[in-house]
Amino acid sequence: MIDLYTWTTPNGRKVSILLEELGMEYEAHPINIGRDEQFSESFLRISPNNKIPAIVDRDNGMTLMESGAIMMYLAKKADRLMPADDASYWRCVEWLMWQMGGVGPMFGQVHHFVKYNAGKSEYAALRYLNEAKRLYGVLDQRLGEAEYLAGEYSIADIATWPWVSRFEWQTIDLNDYSNVRRWYVDIAARDAVQRGYHQPQYVNDVPMPD
Repeated sequence: MIDLYTWTTPNGRKVSILLEELGMEYEAHPINIGRDEQFSESFLRISPNNKIPAIVDRDNGMTLMESGAIMMYLAKKADRLMPADDASYWRCVEWLMWQMGGVGPMFGQVHHFVKYNAGKSEYAALRYLNEAKRLYGVLDQRLGEAEYLAGEYSIADIATWPWVSRFEWQTIDLNDYSNVRRWYVDIAARDAVQRGYHQPQYVNDVPMPD
């Protein structure tokens, strides 16, 4: 049993989708970041950096913060969704790190300056939106070469997909990135993705491109 401390953000949905894909038993505990619940003493004992998601593995008492580390831990525990052969394994890690270092931080800045603080800084909005479009281009090129980021469906896709699911927040038309659109729609159709997206509570249907 995994205790998942999470909220309805892309980083949180990465882990709930992965748990659903792995078929692992878990209990989702909502940490409402809008109410600053991530700063509670009880949560800080699990996640010292006061960020969701975090997990506790009841099997061994392991606690983990940072979504990428959690995903690698769970995939290893289940021996699924990370390729077995060495070259493909590192391709998966490569694209997971690309999401962690690029897509997550940059798309997050687009949400901050384009959606939530429109008009506050034209320079910042343009800077981060242009970087987001560049990253969409990188993703589109990769998905023109392979069906999934590591060749086969893996935690690299599961980590990236929830950030792309906020394409409307990013003022991105997925029809401009045909390979990304194909990949996004295919993953959205997976039952585990639909279930994981709505943890720890329902907010909206999975956004779909026109």
